[in-house]
Amino acid sequence: MALIVNGEKIEDSAIKQEIERLRPDYERAFSDQDPKEREAQLCDWSRENVIERVLINQEAKKNGEKIPESEIESALAKIKEQYENEEQLYKELGVKDDEEIKGHIELQMRVEQKLNEVCRDLPKPSQADIQEYYEKNTEQFKTAESARIAHIVKYVNWQTDEETAYNTMRQAQDELKNAAAFEAIVDKYTDCGDSGGDLGNVVKGQMVEEFEDVVFNLGVGQVSDVFRTRFGFHIAKVYDRKPAAVRELKDAKDEIVNVLEQQIRGEAVDKFIDGLKDKAKIEEV
Repeated sequence: MALIVNGEKIEDSAIKQEIERLRPDYERAFSDQDPKEREAQLCDWSRENVIERVLINQEAKKNGEKIPESEIESALAKIKEQYENEEQLYKELGVKDDEEIKGHIELQMRVEQKLNEVCRDLPKPSQADIQEYYEKNTEQFKTAESARIAHIVKYVNWQTDEETAYNTMRQAQDELKNAAAFEAIVDKYTDCGDSGGDLGNVVKGQMVEEFEDVVFNLGVGQVSDVFRTRFGFHIAKVYDRKPAAVRELKDAKDEIVNVLEQQIRGEAVDKFIDGLKDKAKIEEV
């Protein structure tokens, strides 16, 4: 069913195209919903998206300021840099010539200009808003347990069989038991010695489970026994440990401000669009 929005006809194909654009993400997000209800809601949301887009475009055309030709030409040039030739560009964008592309560019610039105008003098998030968001979203600011780790590793692969790899690591372990410094023997035994075996600060959940089961049960300064992972044999040393914690507000503030500013902007745009809808004449034909 086609729509007429303020005298402009919107073909049913435009809504169907929007449905298919939204479908993959929508079905993942609402996978538990009844399929019939989900499809009906998807169609409704797609229809509203198309109407809102048409209304914004109409407003931008009618009341937006003229875009300088030089800006449009510059934007076109940047688009052309992404394509080998004009034929490929025209085919992918579904246009017949540069003038049609420039028309799309100008409209998009007018829309951006109009939305920036709508959001020009919006209030900044208050300290109270920032504090409230932080307290309500504590989980979002948690940092996982971490440790600074180095290891000696001998891979088991086509070059080194299981027995050879294990025996090599036992030799390394014997030297450690005889008071050799871990750092002094890393390069002698490891298959990964470019940085002295240093893995840096490892956040829990980054490494394979069998590696973490060992290293996150070591104290600072402790060296493990020889242990096996899916990659081969290891001996690990822990230099530092940091427990799981919640980032302080001062460290999360910029992130929170950005989220709140986007929310404020979104609410302003929604209010603007609702105003356009209230004045619009929308018919189904």
